Amino acid sequence: MACFAATVGVITLLGFINLAAANKDTCDLHAAVGQSLTLPFVHEGMAKSEVLRWTHNSTIILYRQQGRVSVGRSEDISATGSLLLRNLQFSSAGTYQVNVLNVNGTLAKAWTGRLCVMDKVPKPQVSYTCDLKSGAIHLNCHIAKTQPSVFSWTLNEKTLTSETKQTLSISLAQLKGERSFACSAANRVSQEKSDTVRPSCESPPPPTICLPSKTAAAVVAGGAGVILFLLIVVIALCCSHVRIKTQTRRLYLNKQEPDSMGREYMTLIPTEISAPEGPDSPPSACSENAFPPEAPIENRPAQLSAAVGGQPSPVPKPRTKGPETPNI
Repeated sequence: MACFAATVGVITLLGFINLAAANKDTCDLHAAVGQSLTLPFVHEGMAKSEVLRWTHNSTIILYRQQGRVSVGRSEDISATGSLLLRNLQFSSAGTYQVNVLNVNGTLAKAWTGRLCVMDKVPKPQVSYTCDLKSGAIHLNCHIAKTQPSVFSWTLNEKTLTSETKQTLSISLAQLKGERSFACSAANRVSQEKSDTVRPSCESPPPPTICLPSKTAAAVVAGGAGVILFLLIVVIALCCSHVRIKTQTRRLYLNKQEPDSMGREYMTLIPTEISAPEGPDSPPSACSENAFPPEAPIENRPAQLSAAVGGQPSPVPKPRTKGPETPNI
């Protein structure tokens, strides 16, 4: 009876200890999802007569007495009494407690620890943006799942000890030459490093204007209309210029032709018709002499010079029949 009361007292005390441990916000152990973990408990010289009891959040997960395991699996227990946890999940997190009891029910040894289970940190990716106005480049160490992580940066494979944030800003003046950046993200259970990035900042291309299809069609139609209008104006101006030039040329020719024709007429025609016609001249002779055949081109200068000299060209007189001589 005394042993039973002592055992109940020990269990009650351990329960209070368990509740106190559950109220802690810190974790004694950390593990990743899917991993296996051996709880760090060591009890040297454990006898088979001793009672070994493991609980998870006050639930018995392993119980061994007199060397016989009634709860759990015997292969998960080491010789020192530690417990192996396999394929951890988020539900595996919590408070673990082990008690070793003597044959008389007294506590031989105990251990309590809080386990936190979390995902492994994914491989980060480095992205960057160039701020040409401020003359700096901004790098970001992006991870797929948002979770508490510790970040670090390397420049040319050298760790920047002062940079522990998720973002990094570097002056463009420091990017002269070959520069490579990489970031690492780590949590309590894993660490991953990104691929190396070599930033290159250039002047941004000119902004492109994207117009809706209807607006673009209207702009094209308007431009075609303006081009057609300008083409018509150019053609009209050219035609007007040609017409004015032609009229000017005609006026100039009309002004020159009367003077030249008058001089030629005064030089040639009057001298040829100045000779009076004889009353007895036959009409045929008159018509022939009044308009003689045109002289060859070679003789024209001589005739003109003669006319200019004041000597009228001779007019041939009509032939008359002489008296007939009788035949002797």
